[in-house]
This record gives sequence, C-alpha cells and structure tokens, in this order.
Amino acid sequence: MKPLHKIACLLLLLPAVALAEGDDITWNETIKSQFFAGKTLEESDAVIALEAPYRAEDPAIVPVRVSSKIAQTKEKYIKRIWMFVDKNPFPFVGEFEFFPESGKADLAMRVRVNTYSNIRAIAETNDGKLTMTKKFVKASGGCSAPIGADLDEAMKRLGKVKFRLDDHLQVGKPTEAQLMISHPNITGMQMDQMTRFVRKSHFIDQLRVTFNGAPVLNASIDIAISADPNFRFYFVPDKPGELKAEFSDISCESPTSRAVCDKGARYTQQYTVTP
Repeated sequence: MKPLHKIACLLLLLPAVALAEGDDITWNETIKSQFFAGKTLEESDAVIALEAPYRAEDPAIVPVRVSSKIAQTKEKYIKRIWMFVDKNPFPFVGEFEFFPESGKADLAMRVRVNTYSNIRAIAETNDGKLTMTKKFVKASGGCSAPIGADLDEAMKRLGKVKFRLDDHLQVGKPTEAQLMISHPNITGMQMDQMTRFVRKSHFIDQLRVTFNGAPVLNASIDIAISADPNFRFYFVPDKPGELKAEFSDISCESPTSRAVCDKGARYTQQYTVTP
C-alpha cells in the first residue's frame, strides 16, 4: 500500500498535467476575442485536419501540415486558414487565403514553438462557416533559439527562392508545389552567437503566389514561421505557364508589437511550368 503523502502528491500533479494539455485560457481570453469576436467556431476535423508532432525534435522547426477534407470548387471551397500557437509570445502564425484555382487548400510549413502549447488551425469556407482543429505539441525555446554563427552568410542569400514541383504534373490536376525561401526570419528574441546581442526582428510578413496571373495562395505571416521558410501548397496547372512568388519582409522594434515597424525589401521569383 502506498503511503498517503505519496498518493496526495500524485493527486496534486494530475490537474497540472491535465491543464498543460487542455489549457484553452489563452485562446478563449486573448486570441479568440481578438481575431474572432462574436463569431461561432465549430471544433471538428470534418473540414480540415492538422498534423503536428506530439513531441518536437527541434522547437525552432516544428513541421505542421493542414489537409483539407473538401474539394476546392467554385460552389464550395476553403477561403481562408488561420494558424496560431497559443503559448508563443506572439501567437499569430499566419493567415492564408485560398481560391478555387488552388485545387486543394492543403498547406505545410515549419513553425517555432516556444513552450508546451496547442497549435490551432481555423478554416473559413466561402459560406462564412468557421471550423477549428488543434494539436498539443511539447516543445520549448523555439522563438529564442540562437540565430547561429552563419548569419552573415544567411544575409548574403537573403530573398533567394527555389521552387520544387511534383514530378508527375498533369494538366488540370491539383499539383503540390514547394516554395523554399532563404531568409533568417529573426524573431527579435534571439541572441547573436557572435556579438551576444539580441537582434532586432526581421521577418517575411507578406507572400503572394500566382499561376499565369491567377491567385493561388496569399499569406500574411509572422515570427512563428521558421528560418528559411518552406511552404508546400497546391495549384492547378491547366496549361503551361509561370508560377510566380512575390514576398516582402519587415523589421519591428518589439517582437510582440507591430506598432513600430519598418518595411523592408520586396522579392520576386518566377518558375516555368510545363505539364
């Protein structure tokens, strides 16, 4: 029989564990009221599913994937997906806009997770309905992880872009594309390993992808996106043409406020698609 004091200690630990994995206080009191005040959100996996590791190997590059459960048609489609990491200093990850021409409202990326937290994805369909799904992730220190000693080299590659497409392109079929951007995406909470100073934030904030001029993906993103952003998304190559990525970056005085920010540079890259 276990001593009573040991049983009491175990009972005290149970609520703390439950709270860690089911803590919706930050979401309900801060994030939801800021982004979805007065709106109804249904929690379900019927519209989108979210994949994320339960325990992250590296908190600065946590892989996440959103998979849509409905087809993108002109009659019904996923119009927008928001992503949040509840416990990050700045929970907003990004707002991603999709179109019927996107083929699929699927999206994959790597994010920073600063402490044990729920990651959420909220989908809005073109009828205005909001559906949320979430995953609990164990990670720590993703937003303050060191920049590394190769920042100068990273800055020389700033804005360089690579596209990678599915090897089996088919005319009129949704095709997965990968967009890889060279950018340190500095959070404003990281120490430079060479100077030992905390660097001012400097990150990509706007992204637009088009195919032959038609929109495929628009995004407003923030410091939770990992260094060297890597996005996977879909488009429909209905004929040969040009896949184009346009993006801009920004620098802010505070990692958690957008009151004082300076616009940076704009970058553009094209890729010729031949289905």
